[in-house]
Amino acid sequence: MASAVAMAVTPAAAAAAATSSSSSSSCASRHSTASVSAFHLRHRAGGRRGERLMVRSIATGPPKSATDVEWKSKREALKKNNLRSVKPKDALRLQQEQGYVILDVRPEGEYAEAHAAGAVNAQLYRLIKEWTPWDIARRAGFAFFGIFAGTEENPEFLNEVKALGLDQESKIILGCQSGGTMKPSPSLADGQQSRSLIAAYVLSLQGFKNLVHMEGGFRAWFKEDLPVDGTETVEEEN
Repeated sequence: MASAVAMAVTPAAAAAAATSSSSSSSCASRHSTASVSAFHLRHRAGGRRGERLMVRSIATGPPKSATDVEWKSKREALKKNNLRSVKPKDALRLQQEQGYVILDVRPEGEYAEAHAAGAVNAQLYRLIKEWTPWDIARRAGFAFFGIFAGTEENPEFLNEVKALGLDQESKIILGCQSGGTMKPSPSLADGQQSRSLIAAYVLSLQGFKNLVHMEGGFRAWFKEDLPVDGTETVEEEN
């Protein structure tokens, strides 16, 4: 059950509290998991001190979207759907011989720099776009940890996938930079979450049936010198 604590503060103190807390919650995960902490500001008039701001901090609560679901629950759902993981060389073979589409879910900037030859892009997370006080605080939070390209969930992810001509029957290989894994290890009992595995979960909820996950991600693809397109490769050739 969610616990809530309320306190009255001045507008300046409220802004400082929101900035401080948004920094810590944004940096707990590079992808800005919203379930860690939420702040709701309420404007209230009256009382001896006149106008006051009420800040309510909610420590826990239901996830706001599919990406915010706990990894263990995502993993169980993917296992029930028999999600298959393959190595980059096997992904290349599926692309060349069986008509699979490699869907790169990294931000478009990373995709543009270098990606698997023939891959298409729909970014699961995008660079933070807006410049509201909240977004500025989030940027500051990322910067505190040395991350100067903070990301947020892309609300257009599913529309971008459909715009590529992909549907529930399409054969899709999902890839991101690290790949992640569903395999347990001594240090990671539930494997390791990644953007491509989160994307597989999101798409499976929408009825996509023929999904394959690329273990090792594009980091492994590049390391194995498999076919690559992108601006970095063009610059190297020139």
